[in-house]
Amino acid sequence: MNAGDRVRVTRADVTNEGVLMPSSTDEYLVLKLDGGYNVGIDRDDADVEVLETDVYDIEDAQTESGGTSEIEFDEDLPTISLISTGGTIASTVDYRTGAVTAQFDAEDVLRAVPDLAGRANYRGRVVANILSENMTTDVWVDLAEAIAEEIEAGADGVVVMHGTDTMQFSASAMSFMLDTPVPIVFTGSQRSADRPSSDNVMNAVCAVEAAKADAAEVMICMHGSESDDVCALHEGTRVRKNHTSRRDAFQTIGAKPLGEVDYEAEEVTFRRDYTERDEEELALHSDLESGVELLKFTPGMDIAALDYLEDKAGLVIEGTGLGHVHTDFIPRIEELIENGTVVVMTSQCLEGRVCDRVYDTGRDLLDAGVVEAGDTLPGTAKVKLMWALANHSDPADAMGRNLEGELTERSVPWE
Repeated sequence: MNAGDRVRVTRADVTNEGVLMPSSTDEYLVLKLDGGYNVGIDRDDADVEVLETDVYDIEDAQTESGGTSEIEFDEDLPTISLISTGGTIASTVDYRTGAVTAQFDAEDVLRAVPDLAGRANYRGRVVANILSENMTTDVWVDLAEAIAEEIEAGADGVVVMHGTDTMQFSASAMSFMLDTPVPIVFTGSQRSADRPSSDNVMNAVCAVEAAKADAAEVMICMHGSESDDVCALHEGTRVRKNHTSRRDAFQTIGAKPLGEVDYEAEEVTFRRDYTERDEEELALHSDLESGVELLKFTPGMDIAALDYLEDKAGLVIEGTGLGHVHTDFIPRIEELIENGTVVVMTSQCLEGRVCDRVYDTGRDLLDAGVVEAGDTLPGTAKVKLMWALANHSDPADAMGRNLEGELTERSVPWE
C-alpha cells in the first residue's frame, strides 16, 4: 500500500475507510476520511485492506498546494511580512496523540494556503512556535522587535499568525508597544486545517488583504459570521474572544468592528476613522512591567487573595457593575496603594464603563486611590498598565486617558 491508495483499516471493533496519507512517523497510519477529517491509527494493531490504488495523487497535490514551490518576487506587488507565533492556523495533527500541535513555520503557512499566491511578495519569520496559552511578556517583546525590524526592512504590512485564545492580549500589547506606519494584522484559526470547516484559508487571505490596505492600525482579522463571506477587522484594544469554538468568536466591544474584508470580492472597507498609512513614523516602546495581575472579584472571595499581590507593581480589578468590590476589601486595597501598587478598576460587564461616584462603595474606592479605567476591557487594561508602568512617569494618569482607542469618551448604544 502507498500514500494515495483507498484503504479499509480495521482496529479492534472499529473500521474506517479513506485515503492513505503521508505520515510523519512509521508507527502510525494516517487516513483521510470521506468527511474530510484525518485520523491516526496505530500501525501494529491495524488490519489494512487496499480497496483501490492511486485514487489520490499525493505528490501532485502537494506540488499544487505549494509544497515545493519557491516564492518569487514581483516588483509590482506589495511586500507582506508573515510572522508566525504558533497556534491553530500554523498547526497540524500529531498522530501519536491525536492532538493538534503548533509546528509549522511561516513558509509552511504559505504552502498550506495556496490562495495567498499572487497577492503580495512574502517574507516569512518565526518569532515563537507555541500554543497561545503559553504566551509571555518576553515573547511580546520579541514580537514587537521583530515587527519593527520587518517594517524597517521595507514591509508594506505585517500579518501575525497567532493562537486565538490569547490573541486579544497580544494585539493590545502591540498597540501600545508600536507606533506603526503600516497595517499590523493578527489572524488565527478556530479550527485546524485538517477539518473541513477550517477557517484558516479565509482568515489568512483576508488578513493579507487588510495588511495591503490603508489603515495603519493594529487589528485582528477573523470570520465576521459563521459563513465564508466576510472577515471582520477589530481594533486591537477593543476586541474580545466571546466563544470557545465558533468561527466568528471575536467581537468588538462597545462599537462596530473597524472594518471588514469581503472574501469573494477581495475588498476592504472601513466604517470608522483610522490612522492612515505613513501617517505615523515607526517607533518601538518595548519595555513592559511584568509585575501586574488581573483579579476578578466574586462574592465570597477570600480577602487573603490580596496577600499575593503585596509586592506587585500593578493590579487591575474586574469589579462588579460600575466597579465595586466587597467593602471589607477596601482597607486592604488602600494598603496596597500606599505601598506603591497602582490599582485600576474595570468592570465585569461587557458594555458600559466604571463609575465609582454613584454609590458609597465606589466613593470609598476612589478615596483609597483606585484609578477608574472607564470602559477599557479588563484584559486590555492589564496590558496597558504593564506598558504604562514602564513607559509613563505617571501611569495612574495614563490609565485614565485614551492612548490607543482602548478608552472611549462615553458609552453609547451602538447596534
